[in-house]
Amino acid sequence: MDISVDSIMIGTTDPDRLHAWYTAALPPRGDHRAGHYRILDYGGFYLFIDGREDVQADHPDPARTLINFDVDDARAVAERVDAAGGRWVAPLEDRDGSLFGTAQDPDGNYVQIVQLSPAELATMEGGPHTNLPTGLLASRSFSGFAAPDTAVAAAFYRDVIGLEVSGEPGGIVNLRLGNRTVIIYPKPDHVPATYTILNLPSVDIDSSVRDLTARGVVFETYDGMDQDDLGIHRGGGPLIAWFTDPAGNIVSVIEA
Repeated sequence: MDISVDSIMIGTTDPDRLHAWYTAALPPRGDHRAGHYRILDYGGFYLFIDGREDVQADHPDPARTLINFDVDDARAVAERVDAAGGRWVAPLEDRDGSLFGTAQDPDGNYVQIVQLSPAELATMEGGPHTNLPTGLLASRSFSGFAAPDTAVAAAFYRDVIGLEVSGEPGGIVNLRLGNRTVIIYPKPDHVPATYTILNLPSVDIDSSVRDLTARGVVFETYDGMDQDDLGIHRGGGPLIAWFTDPAGNIVSVIEA
């Protein structure tokens, strides 16, 4: 059984006010609506804001639940909290190199700002079920692949594939995949690998392949592979189809 926590929902009598505060004080990576919900994406963990009539305007017992935000610049975040009118329960303080502070949002919910020191992060990683080398941060691991022109790669993965892309044109490009990041780094003498470097899961592979084909993606066919007219391999194992990016890197769409 695979169980994970990927979101939290806040009920409020004033969703517009709460939404404005969080987007100003703690800017999310993504911000969209789904029905009456406002959904803020914090690196693959989602904060749902739900307008309700069965809750109080102010949280009656805010210390019971804290929303923890892991940040890379706690002092800059504290300045945004101040600018957004946040109330501090415990101002930002240094605890042996790690920074902690607890503020309240407009409804009174406790919001804890946390910036752990590298040493503390490494200590947390080295639990009883690991045998990591000293200082290694496995939870921050990421993968990457090369392209001769990362500006071209960025345009392809953003405008054709539809992924969230960031980074400097011509420099390292970041592909945001939920709570994961894959980097594309420039390598002028790049030679494409002969294997798949990125797999994109789909719950409806036929529709995904058709949609990508309509966007101009050309799916590969390989000798000896049992592929249908869409290019989807149906000869055993998960359904899968392959295409190449502008650098010749092999990417798959694979049945989730």
